[in-house]
Parts: sequence; structure tokens; C-alpha cells
Amino acid sequence: MAGASMPFIAACLQVNAGNDMAANIDTASRLARKAAAQGASLVLMPENVSMMEWGRALTMAKAMPEETHAALKAFRALAGELKIWLHCGSLSVRRDDGKLANRTYVINPSGDVAATYDKIHMFDVSLDGGERYNESGTFEPGTKAVTVDLPWGRLGLTICYDLRFPHLFRQLAQAGCHFLTVPSAFTRATGQAHWHVLLRARAIETGCFVFAPAQTGTHAGGRKTYGHALIVNPWGGVVVDRGEEPGLILANVDPAEVAKARAKIPSLGLNRPFSPALS
Repeated sequence: MAGASMPFIAACLQVNAGNDMAANIDTASRLARKAAAQGASLVLMPENVSMMEWGRALTMAKAMPEETHAALKAFRALAGELKIWLHCGSLSVRRDDGKLANRTYVINPSGDVAATYDKIHMFDVSLDGGERYNESGTFEPGTKAVTVDLPWGRLGLTICYDLRFPHLFRQLAQAGCHFLTVPSAFTRATGQAHWHVLLRARAIETGCFVFAPAQTGTHAGGRKTYGHALIVNPWGGVVVDRGEEPGLILANVDPAEVAKARAKIPSLGLNRPFSPALS
């Protein structure tokens, strides 16, 4: 990572994915091309970018193995065509054992997969008004934190509900990450309450840039997502916010800001041992 101080342009996409995979791929690809045309070298897509289906049965039926996944094939070709680093948000992938993974792919400008990450923390919650989610009933949790080296620094991979587990982000930062990504399909209710403050907190705690591409609007089954794709700087400032409309955001990213923020608040290197809390 000799070029870790080189500025670059990053783009986060915001989409309203439906349950037609071909249409979703076309939408994401169109936005990625637009971002690349505006100078983006790193383009990041949201969680479930190729499919926002409702219910376990339909999600299971439409998931594809990695080897034949239509979205992965399309996005690998797209990264190679545009000569960009492409973060594919997440795809529903059928594993060899028949279970599903909610999986991120990072693709290099040659169209090769540079890294994969399976979402660790499952969104199993009950919200007001009877809104319930049981992600662990459909997906097998991941078990491994993942980083990937880009030309400008190291990127740490997380997905959506991982945002609520700060120890994962701290460990990624201590593993040398300059940037963290949180591709999401945050519910409207939880997004209104917590999205901005949690993303800003993760940036402040780690001294990292945080890239948060997002789903927005109403999807299959009436599910509503919050939108507000964000790019947050290492001091916790919101650089750009997409609001609620589909589209994209771009920002000039200077990795030198990471070292500056960490020099002011060097908390990553100041861990202290302590005894577990007593009940």
C-alpha cells in the first residue's frame, strides 16, 4: 500500500431494488457507469443490490450459487469494463451445503474477485407495529472478519446490522484499515433513529472513512428502507448524504485525513486490560 496517501474519488450507490434481478443489475450497472464517468475509482453498492425479495421461501428460491450468479458475473464484467474497484454490496449466495450467505464481493479493475465477506451479525429483531425480521432463518452467519488492500489503503468489510457491533469495527481499524464500508438495507424506523449517529460514531471511534451505500424506498412485501447513503470522514463529519432518492454520491477522499484524525485522538493504540464486569 505504498500509495496509501493518494487522494481518489469514491462513489456510493443508492437504489430501490425490487424482486426482478435483471432489472436490479441494470439499475446498479447504470449508476456505476455514471459514477465512473464522473471520475470514481471506487464504486460501492448497497446490501441486497441484486434482489430485495420478501420471505424465506422466495429468497431461497431466487438465490444462486457463486459459480453461476448472474449479478456476480455482470459486476465482474462491469469492473473490468470500467477499470474500477467495485464493491458489490451484498448478494444472496447459495453455498455448497444448500444454505445461503449474505455475501460481499470486492472486484478489482481486471474483473477478478479480490475479497469476499459473509455478514456476521444476523438481523433478528421485532420492531413496533409488528415489523419483524429473522435473517438467521434464511442465512448462515459468517465467522471471519475480512480486509482487502486497495491502491489507496486498506478497506474493512461489514454489512448493515454489523454496524451495531462496534468491536468489529475497532478490530478492523486495528488491523490496518483506513476505510470501512457498511452496505445496508436499513429499515426506515431504525434508520430514522440511529443511522447517522451510528455511522458517525464508527468513523470517530476508528479514525476511518466510512462508506455507506444504501437501499431506499418501498420494496417487495411492503418493506421500507431508509436511504441516506453516506460518506463520513475520519473526524465523524458527514461529507455527503444522498437523502431518500435513488442515485449516487461522490466524494474526494484523502487518506491522509486518517493519520491526522488518529494523531489527535490516538485511542486505537491505548487499549487497557480489565476484568470482566461482575453480575
